[in-house]
Amino acid sequence: MPELSVIVHGPNVQDHLTELLGSLAAHPLPDAELIVAAVGDWARETAERHAPDVRVVPLPEGTGDAAARAAGAARASGRWLHFVHAKDGLPAGAPRTVAERVAELPAEVDVLLLDHVRSTWHTSGMPSRDGSLLARAGRADVALDDCAPLLRLTPLLGTRVLRADFWRAHEQRLTTDDEPYAALAALLLADRVACLPHVAYEDRRLRPASLPPATPDQRYGLVERYESLLDLTRERRAAHAVLYDVMVRDCLRTFARGGMPEDVAREFFRRASLATLRRRPEGYRRPAGLEGVRRSLLEEGAYGRYRAFQAVNRTRRTAKSAVRARKRQAGARLRDHQYRRALGRPVDPHLAVFAAYWNRGVACNPAAIAAKLAELAPQIHPVWVVTDENAALLPPGTDHVVPGSRRYWEVLATAKYLVNNVNFPNAVVKRPDAIHLQTHHGTPLKRMGIDQMAYPAAAQGLDFQALLERIDKWDYSVSANSHTTRMWERAYPSHYVSLDHGYPRNDIYYTAGAEDIRRVRDRLGIAPGRRAVLYAPTHRDYEAGWTPRLDLAALADRLGDDTVLLVRGHYFYGGAASPLTNLRRTGRLIDVSAYDPVEELCLAADALVTDYSSIMFDYANLDRPIVIHADDWETYRTTRGVYFDLMAESPGPVARTQEELTEILTTEAWRDEGAAKTRAVFRRRFCEFDDGRAAERVVRRVFLGQDERSLPPVLPIEERTPAPTPQEATA
Repeated sequence: MPELSVIVHGPNVQDHLTELLGSLAAHPLPDAELIVAAVGDWARETAERHAPDVRVVPLPEGTGDAAARAAGAARASGRWLHFVHAKDGLPAGAPRTVAERVAELPAEVDVLLLDHVRSTWHTSGMPSRDGSLLARAGRADVALDDCAPLLRLTPLLGTRVLRADFWRAHEQRLTTDDEPYAALAALLLADRVACLPHVAYEDRRLRPASLPPATPDQRYGLVERYESLLDLTRERRAAHAVLYDVMVRDCLRTFARGGMPEDVAREFFRRASLATLRRRPEGYRRPAGLEGVRRSLLEEGAYGRYRAFQAVNRTRRTAKSAVRARKRQAGARLRDHQYRRALGRPVDPHLAVFAAYWNRGVACNPAAIAAKLAELAPQIHPVWVVTDENAALLPPGTDHVVPGSRRYWEVLATAKYLVNNVNFPNAVVKRPDAIHLQTHHGTPLKRMGIDQMAYPAAAQGLDFQALLERIDKWDYSVSANSHTTRMWERAYPSHYVSLDHGYPRNDIYYTAGAEDIRRVRDRLGIAPGRRAVLYAPTHRDYEAGWTPRLDLAALADRLGDDTVLLVRGHYFYGGAASPLTNLRRTGRLIDVSAYDPVEELCLAADALVTDYSSIMFDYANLDRPIVIHADDWETYRTTRGVYFDLMAESPGPVARTQEELTEILTTEAWRDEGAAKTRAVFRRRFCEFDDGRAAERVVRRVFLGQDERSLPPVLPIEERTPAPTPQEATA
């Protein structure tokens, strides 16, 4: 009996079924079967042509989605059923991930919940809003009444994997063409549910103009759907309260979208008002503000007043928008005037402006260059660009400017040197006698620059023409290895000079001594003799927020008292929104997301666990063990794009599941001979120019104007001596 039955159902709408079956054929399903409940001859022919090994259930034209699902389920033999509409998609590797997850679930779990991405006729791979909800629920199975906010998940049946026995027990209720009803009912009927906070489904939204307009009965059916679902929450106060709130929000959103004839809109409002009053939970309190006013008018059935309220709101928003636009324009004119005046002054040959990570502070390659600059060229004065909220965190005595201030535009206009690991604003003018130094902030595994154009999840919001104009201002681009040099030339095509000198931030991995390592470990509270494992995952463009890939508490428990797990969240997810905000600091588990610089954490760690973060390339300079946790590699590779196959060219052992990772870290696999050989190959390729003198080479070349041939040569990798290991430092 297979673990999972993937049931593709429905007609071949706009030929999306072809793409779906093609992707499944390219990635055979492990311990799973594929059934296509094909509606119409085109769907049947497509299924037989693209997937000859699957079971095809031919269905007559016009068969509804519910009947198609039921027909496919009747032929399924798997323990779990995953219903996939023919118009939708499955990211590469998703069936494998789902099959592995359901195989480990206890018998009490009826439904597994998945994350998804959204695609439309003009976009693809956009993250959903469900990731944070799934992440907060964790990987442990729960009763819905103990985690009622899960009812706020997008009601897609494709993001619910159902136990086959559960489906058969409730088939009559779940067999409906109202998919949102079935998706919510599955949650309400389940004894226990579990979550998989990974993207394992693609919801394709068809262009509205290509669909038949909704009938009045379909509009009214929204209210009927929620009334029927709320019948399932009697005596379940938490679920009832959440579902009631979901109903009211959905009704108000549907009404606000418009598109209904006046008589239909009035009747929809009346029915929604009655349902809101009938189903209101005991002790319910409306939210404050405008949302509270909307709900009050809905409860009163005040259709005319609600329409007037909408009109007033539209007028108010338009007026506010106009005021804000005028203020922005006035501020922009003033800043432009100040900047243009400053551009008329001579360039100051002794002034350098530094910035890092979108003005977060003194960090990364710019910080290492500034430190070496103070040593080799103290006559050049550094000024850091730092946001107002980060200014208090600067080292004492650091001269800085806040973006947008008058002095900010003055130093940008008159500085001889502008150094950044990202980019300065589009408005910055490249003066002929100024030098722009782009240091970057990592070795590229994922696609960067214009190479992101083919990956909408990564390219969201990017203006590639503006990017190219910023690139054209670069005079120098720093690189750590030949791979990086080639990728920068491809991703950032322009006339700059590539400095194959190594990354200055990595110098510390060759210059730090035993005392430096002891100091950092003492600061972190790591006792001598204990193993410190740094876990540093990266950002996923297809997720709305950070979804923890591991049960960190469980991992720390399995690693035991002699191991400290240092958890470093990506800097995109700082602040209160981070899933690590409430992580309890114990002797075995420490949140180091706010610890800077990250290079010190690397020095303190005996081993690194990461996924696709560029930290692996930097850490490899220490010649210490690296373990890759790649649970969603196929999805990441497909949605973000990569420059090479990390699974084939990894810096150490690769784990695809938490169990595999635990096995590696609790045996010698993390540091055995095989891991050392793999790491040696990786180091030779990606630590090519890093030898402890990168910052010196950059300063001498850019700021002192020395000829390339007079710079300190890069040491062969065999002659380099990395910093001592923590065990050597504390011996």
